[in-house]
Amino acid sequence: MSAVRSIDTVGFAMVVEAGCVLETAKQAAEAQDCLLPITFGSQGSCRIVGNVSTNAGGFNVLRYGMTRDLVLGLEVVLPDGRIWNGLRTLRKDNRGYDLKQLFIGAEGTLGIVTAAALKLFPKPTQVETAMVGLRSVEDAMAFYARARRSCSDLLSAFEIILRPGLELALSAHPELSDPLESPCPVYILMELAAVGRVDLRALLEACLEDVGELLLDGTIATSRAQTNRLWFCREAMVEAQSRGGAYYRTDVSVPIHAIPAFLEETLASLAVSLPVGRPVAYGHVGDGNIHLNVVPPADWSMDQRKALFGKAEQLIFAMVDRFGGSISAEHGIGRSKKRAFLERADPVTLDLFRRIKTALDPDLILSRGRIFDV
Repeated sequence: MSAVRSIDTVGFAMVVEAGCVLETAKQAAEAQDCLLPITFGSQGSCRIVGNVSTNAGGFNVLRYGMTRDLVLGLEVVLPDGRIWNGLRTLRKDNRGYDLKQLFIGAEGTLGIVTAAALKLFPKPTQVETAMVGLRSVEDAMAFYARARRSCSDLLSAFEIILRPGLELALSAHPELSDPLESPCPVYILMELAAVGRVDLRALLEACLEDVGELLLDGTIATSRAQTNRLWFCREAMVEAQSRGGAYYRTDVSVPIHAIPAFLEETLASLAVSLPVGRPVAYGHVGDGNIHLNVVPPADWSMDQRKALFGKAEQLIFAMVDRFGGSISAEHGIGRSKKRAFLERADPVTLDLFRRIKTALDPDLILSRGRIFDV
């Protein structure tokens, strides 16, 4: 159940079985001069079934959307043992309900995905990567708004990293050097990708020149090795947080325009209420997804950590509520966020969830205890 069944280089689609590792699917597409744009740090181990069942996001949501936006069709084993064959690569199919969407992001509660038809895109012939430093999150958002206009749909990633997170990565990896000449409060790691004759480097340089008054410092990668080093700063920060033991992780989203106020107010509240915790903030600016984590002291016991986790969750989720956001932007609800989800879900939403669940799985045999209870 891990094969790449087919790749259509004219229709730009591929059919892969559920157990296929994402990296394997991406490499198969690349071998045919195509791009499967789902991209994140765990792509070397995660599998297509997990990507679909959790509606995975990642770095390229800004340009290509969530997994939901990339699924053309599914093959699903239903709770009663029947197989629903919705494995089509049609770009237009308006025959009633779009049933595949029921299973995407459902975390295995409605059926078991066994294969997926996914959208592909032409493999970029040019990729340009830059990291810039700014004074504040407000300046970063002003930069984002202007970059979206000047770079249009060629902007494929726009990641924000606050200085404490970068310092954590640098301390955990002595071989890493500070990416810019001087420390900056806020960093943006951006990437542009294009196919064809567009002068992508000139476009990026013009974009940075246009926002020059906002930037403290910056660098454009001149080699693949430098590009990898810039992205490793982002990835090393995630890995470094776990070196001292368990830490509190969030996966929240707020309206894009509210990111500066959300970060400012939440970080200020954490500093007052949980001064012993080390907040680490980074995320995907273009879709409002912020990972705001809290790292406890390395010598803390598990009981101390759990107490901190509970306080941090209460504080951060309350801020998310105030800004009209979501407690789960891309990782799903599962069991760990079920209580927080149920506290916030309106009765109509829960009623519809339960009706769908009992209609497809009346014996309640799939993924018991996930998302909500029936």
